[in-house]
Amino acid sequence: MLKRAFVAPDPGRIRLRFASRAVLGIGLAVGLCGAAGHSLTAAITGGLAALLALFTVTDPTVRGQAVTTALLPVAGLPVLTLAAVLHDMPVARDLAFLAVVGAGVYARRWGPRGHSLGVFGFMSYFSAQFLHTVPGRLPQLYAAVLLSLLASSVVRFGLWCYERRLPAPVAVAPPAGTTGLGRITTRQAVQATLGTAFALAAGQVLSDQRWYWAVGATWWVFVATASRGETVVRGFRRFLGTVLGIGLGFAVAVPLHHEPVVAAVVVAMSVFGIFYSAAVSYTWMMLAVTVMASMLYGLLGVLDADLLMLRVTETAVGALGAVLAVLFVLPVTTHSVTEAWVERALRCVHTCTAEAAARLAGSEEADPPRRVGELEAILGRVRLSLAPLVHPLNPMRARKRRARHVLALLDDCAREVRGLASVAADPEASNDARLAAACWRVENAVEALTAPVRPARAVATAGLPSHPAATDPALVHLHGLERALAELAGPLHAPPRTPLVPA
Repeated sequence: MLKRAFVAPDPGRIRLRFASRAVLGIGLAVGLCGAAGHSLTAAITGGLAALLALFTVTDPTVRGQAVTTALLPVAGLPVLTLAAVLHDMPVARDLAFLAVVGAGVYARRWGPRGHSLGVFGFMSYFSAQFLHTVPGRLPQLYAAVLLSLLASSVVRFGLWCYERRLPAPVAVAPPAGTTGLGRITTRQAVQATLGTAFALAAGQVLSDQRWYWAVGATWWVFVATASRGETVVRGFRRFLGTVLGIGLGFAVAVPLHHEPVVAAVVVAMSVFGIFYSAAVSYTWMMLAVTVMASMLYGLLGVLDADLLMLRVTETAVGALGAVLAVLFVLPVTTHSVTEAWVERALRCVHTCTAEAAARLAGSEEADPPRRVGELEAILGRVRLSLAPLVHPLNPMRARKRRARHVLALLDDCAREVRGLASVAADPEASNDARLAAACWRVENAVEALTAPVRPARAVATAGLPSHPAATDPALVHLHGLERALAELAGPLHAPPRTPLVPA
């Protein structure tokens, strides 16, 4: 797990630049808040706003990112005001919090911008509980948030906008679903609201002062998940990361939080860890979040061992609330989500093949690299949906082996498609007449794998295609692609009682 977080491939040093820019942007924001004479509470609020702006705004274009960043105060400041006004009215405060949770999750149906605004709104309410915000502090907090967003934007869009030199990432919409409660975002909004209600009530039993940690745990477990299996795995990883972070907090935050310079360095290192590990390990990201929160509590003068242990308990309650909600309230099965993404990946394989064949035939409009990028994005989503099954603690070994086999074969497909696209990009590549026949066989293989009524297992796995040895690079990749698709028939066409993933 440690190797995955810190030795994972980082093409173009994107994660390194992402994390380094975050430290610079948040550091500038907090420094400007201090220079403006803001209180520690206001500086923390501003730093959190800068962190969220740099972390959650993920629009595919720089222009879109700038627009979303500009809209963050529109979503956050009214929610911050509401939380401050309701600070001394517990019942109204709690009901408003549930409404913010439901609205924030529901907003994800509007894509990356809706997700960013929903997260910023939730965290504005959460931070008001964390910092015990009252109406009298609002003017200074408004100024701190706006100043911090401006500072982080100067760094992101001015001083270090490395995205301008990168190709725009491929945006992959989720597979089409039904309407109303059948839509995943609607289901999750209901689930998150009810799970949060459980966490809020149980958290207040544990502590009438720090109950919001349970609510925060429930909220963040739902982020970036689409099925109950994904949510359960994310809840486990959040709890594990928190426990590890508390252990490190005892070793670092408790003895060193009285030293402002040391505390600032630890917070900066935590910020770097959050951004650097987020893409590869949710557990290590949560460790960094927990260490940062522990140090901030130290700076606020309330850190002790009991508080750290309470954080673990509240996180466990919050994760439990999320798990109960996804298991029993409008559940979205892991199998249905995975099946949809696997089908999407297979159809994209066919599209990539067709685009490459068209380019080899001389079409100037065909764009195989763009389709390959789309396939890579879809495969990332397949891996996420299969995470519950390939998790080390999953006791169902046979299903784990099948899932890993599917992932390996899909990776083989992606490798062959990348090779085919590379060959097609060569203007000297030949357009062998056998390409059309091979592409037709690939199309048939994909149709067989994704057909609503699938053939019997015996027919589906009758044998792998055999071809005479090919020397043309394009044909070599196409034959490799055919073999991988033929092998996929086995795990994908297993009997109904052994589904690809547990429901």
